[in-house]
Amino acid sequence: MEGDNEEPIRTEPFLLQSSNKVRGKISDPWKMHYWLRASSSDFGGTLPQPRSGHSAVNIGKSKIVVFGGLVDKKFLSDLVVYDIETKFWFQPECTGGGSDGQVGPGPRAFHVAVAIDCHMFIFGGRLGGKRLGDFWVLDTDIWQWSELTSFGDLPSPRDFAAASAIGNQKIVMYGGWDGKKWLSDVYVLDTISLEWMELSVTGSLPPPRCGHTATMLEKRLLVYGGRGGGGPIMGDLWALKGLIEEENETPGWTQLKLPGQAPSPRCGHTVTSGGHYLLLFGGHGTGGWLSRYDIYYNDCIVLDRVSAQWKRLPSGNEPPPARAYHSMTSIGSRYLLFGGFDGKSTFGDLWWLVPQDDPIAKRLTASPPKNLHGISDTATENDNSQFTLKESQKEESSFSELQRRLQIPVLMSTSRLPIVDELEDTEFLELAARSVGETVSSNVQAIQALRENWRNSTPNLIRLKELGPLLRDYQRLVARRHLESGGSNLLSFESGIPANETYRFYHIENASQIRMNDIPKLLAEYKQLPF
Repeated sequence: MEGDNEEPIRTEPFLLQSSNKVRGKISDPWKMHYWLRASSSDFGGTLPQPRSGHSAVNIGKSKIVVFGGLVDKKFLSDLVVYDIETKFWFQPECTGGGSDGQVGPGPRAFHVAVAIDCHMFIFGGRLGGKRLGDFWVLDTDIWQWSELTSFGDLPSPRDFAAASAIGNQKIVMYGGWDGKKWLSDVYVLDTISLEWMELSVTGSLPPPRCGHTATMLEKRLLVYGGRGGGGPIMGDLWALKGLIEEENETPGWTQLKLPGQAPSPRCGHTVTSGGHYLLLFGGHGTGGWLSRYDIYYNDCIVLDRVSAQWKRLPSGNEPPPARAYHSMTSIGSRYLLFGGFDGKSTFGDLWWLVPQDDPIAKRLTASPPKNLHGISDTATENDNSQFTLKESQKEESSFSELQRRLQIPVLMSTSRLPIVDELEDTEFLELAARSVGETVSSNVQAIQALRENWRNSTPNLIRLKELGPLLRDYQRLVARRHLESGGSNLLSFESGIPANETYRFYHIENASQIRMNDIPKLLAEYKQLPF
């Protein structure tokens, strides 16, 4: 749908290369995957408190180190470590010191953190309204912090930059926000000599940005998304060459236009390496005529290096609540999601994303796990029933609720997905709430306002993020119109539409099947339906 009018595809050779280092490291990404909230049996020790804007890095295959972040306007400087082998969270006693005598970096969020061997390097970030430019390293073998005095082309203080390791000696950092302007500079740090070098890049350059991701994949740095100069949120993908000295390449950027189901524009997302593919999760963007409000995402999109295209990760159940400025780390074939922010609440929950053959996935067919004591946030505590993973029960409750509200027998058809009542359609309700802000106090009024907005809208104002909720609401209203006019049940209705001419979009299972030129037709039919 998004690719109908795209420019010709440009790929980089590295995307198609094969490598023994990455192939087979992680399980097949096209297996069905499942989200599961962490249970009390998964971890021991002291769990990290809720936060967003923190960092979490893998130290080899032995541990994950979480540092800093922000919660309730409080900036953090704590260090929490997950020992992968013992499944234990702990806070190490660190030594060392900085120029003002403190042990370790001061409180901050939205900094960069990069792991090389047993060391974690920290640069920049934000404390209150101040952008930071200090530089630290943590030796995780002896838990010792050192503030580093570097030289060369020193980068300016900044937050919301992105960085990645080049091999086992260098770090590359791109972009950020210095409090006055968006940045597009590239710096390379030699962690042995502690010399910074600003990379001189010729040719076309990506627009300046912050809140993006930067990930080394083979010999290129891949940069995706972020918020740009003037505020727009972007969905472009760029590759930077010339970072490997042995290749003797002139540094240069190439914008990549890859086929497949590309992510929507966003910032504050994560990109996690999974062998020969990258997994993008979450982040936030803006929503068309709802431009005053950010839309937060909880989708998983894979960039497959072998086929050089975007794909959606097959997921067998509902993902965690949408969020941005979280962390996502890999542990073998599993991913661990922690924290984040959804515009209102700071999360402290921990979630697993696992392939279908993972032992954890068996929990879905057993009794639902109890919430992990201490892993909570205001959103998930107050709305726990909304996000608990009981998928089969959730489908049944949707039908039962529709049956009760319409006072009719509702039969499940195998030809399409179930019709979900609007009060159980989370994405639809969130969109409705954002469309009215605080001007109404009930879901019913918000739903009515959203429907009136669509009724008065034009096709060019409908954003891609709205298509899913719009399509589902169209199908709800079509079904009710048929039932009110004498139809006996939904099953007879599904087989009784003459050649799909009257309601041509009723049988479509999801918005990805709608083409751009279908939007005017869908909206026109929607406007004819009674609310």
